[in-house]
Amino acid sequence: MRRARLGNFKPLADFDWNWPKKIDRSQIEDLFRLEWLNSATNIVLVGPNGVGKTLLAKNLTHQAILAGATARFLTASDMLNSLAELDSSSSLQRRLNLFARPQLLVLDELGYLSYDTRHADLLFEVISRRYEKRSTLITTNKPFAEWGEVFPNATCVVTIVDRLVHRCDVVTLEGDSYRLKESKEAARSRARKRASRAKRSKPRS
Repeated sequence: MRRARLGNFKPLADFDWNWPKKIDRSQIEDLFRLEWLNSATNIVLVGPNGVGKTLLAKNLTHQAILAGATARFLTASDMLNSLAELDSSSSLQRRLNLFARPQLLVLDELGYLSYDTRHADLLFEVISRRYEKRSTLITTNKPFAEWGEVFPNATCVVTIVDRLVHRCDVVTLEGDSYRLKESKEAARSRARKRASRAKRSKPRS
């Protein structure tokens, strides 16, 4: 669990299945059987911000660890930046091996930032080293057709997508941000409390 670096996360029991406008619950529940992990199949969770992609990814990772798998969870930007900052070839190879080794590598939030060609080449290297050997789980806010916007000058994007989807389950979620919903509900609750306090403190004539 420490090596996976999952951090704190809400359990699957807290996931509101009724909130997303589009979600295949049976598909997601089937993923928790982990058959995809045994066959080195990749998982890509696609959907807008706040629909629960990270919650699902962390719970799947936790389930995989409980089943005895090794795992590593980090944001796509953390992995790519940690690789790009290395100057020596030996250091880069060691870091690439670090990300190639776990049975499950989870890259969260791919698509929220754009990257240069070097970052794209590094992602290609990681995906290639894991190809048909170990599973990679990616959460993204962009469908594959828009990954060219994430790596605007890279020529290897098509190959990255091709190797990812060769053995892959794509899970699509649609809907509004649940975090925004919670924020609005909390704001309304605070407003009601302020109004109640103001009413109680108002002097009587």
